[in-house]
Amino acid sequence: MKMWYKFVLCACLCLTTVMYAAKAENTPSDNTSNDTQLSGEKAVQVVTACDGRKKVIVEGCNEGDVMPEQKARKVAELLMTLMEFCEDEIIARLPKTEMSIQLSLNGMPYVTVRDIAEIPLLFVHGGKVHTEREKKVWAAETGRMINEGYALFHNPSLGKNGISCDMCHPDTANTHPETYPKYQTQLNKAVLLRDMINWCIENPMEGEKLAEDDPKMKAVEAYIISARAGKILEPGKH
Repeated sequence: MKMWYKFVLCACLCLTTVMYAAKAENTPSDNTSNDTQLSGEKAVQVVTACDGRKKVIVEGCNEGDVMPEQKARKVAELLMTLMEFCEDEIIARLPKTEMSIQLSLNGMPYVTVRDIAEIPLLFVHGGKVHTEREKKVWAAETGRMINEGYALFHNPSLGKNGISCDMCHPDTANTHPETYPKYQTQLNKAVLLRDMINWCIENPMEGEKLAEDDPKMKAVEAYIISARAGKILEPGKH
């Protein structure tokens, strides 16, 4: 009986070994093939960053093919963005027929972003993609604050003598919020933008100083900053 049991066990082990060997023979051994399986397509091209931790799987292109210039530029831009996150393992997937980008962060399930500019948000917000409703709410609230600042900037209500901010700074001219903090001779010290807003309110406009957390101060500051959107930050510049 024992001999029969040993014979059956030995046969099972041999069969298992044969099946495993056959499976191993049919299983791709290199990373490119594994990435091909991940993509769900046979026609993919894998571009790996210099740190080896970032990969872009380009669906619809065979390995070794020359990618169209527009596609190649997008892959290069994507890799440059991913390289900003030094310690992370990231696989990006560019679908063949979609404009979106799919990302797997440190082995996590894929999430979809519509544009390269959205990628940093995944890291800031724990890998969650913001909904369209969230984006609309945030844009509306930001717009509301800026619009309130615009209204305050263009009427004399912050002062007492009829002078408004825009009379000296039409359309926020010569405010340069991107240069703060910086030394201002009027205050004889390094200050923030809000400090100069208060200086203008108290002096040319002869009004009452606003508290730093006053909604009016926040609104005026938001409007001035928004008017200089896209300018390079240059703290201390005169």
